[in-house]
Amino acid sequence: MAAVSPESCGIHKGAEEFRLQAAERFALGEGSTAIARDLRVSVRSVLRWRHAWAKGGPRSLRSQGLASLPRLSGRQFAQLEAELAKGPAAHG
Repeated sequence: MAAVSPESCGIHKGAEEFRLQAAERFALGEGSTAIARDLRVSVRSVLRWRHAWAKGGPRSLRSQGLASLPRLSGRQFAQLEAELAKGPAAHG
């Protein structure tokens, strides 16, 4: 199993990709409900993205990075990964 860290988990990158896909569709004049359905996100999120896009263009939808520092150290992440790899039976 590959090492997991907050930087490598890709969560923010995936969310950014959704926002940028939505921006392309905003430019085409598509509705928020259709975009939300296709991307499987809430209409409220799409409306937030549309508002940011209207004010600052696609650049405003880029990821700003982690909102806070990770709560686990690298060593703690490694220990967690090792325990998870053992599976649920190992932990009762």
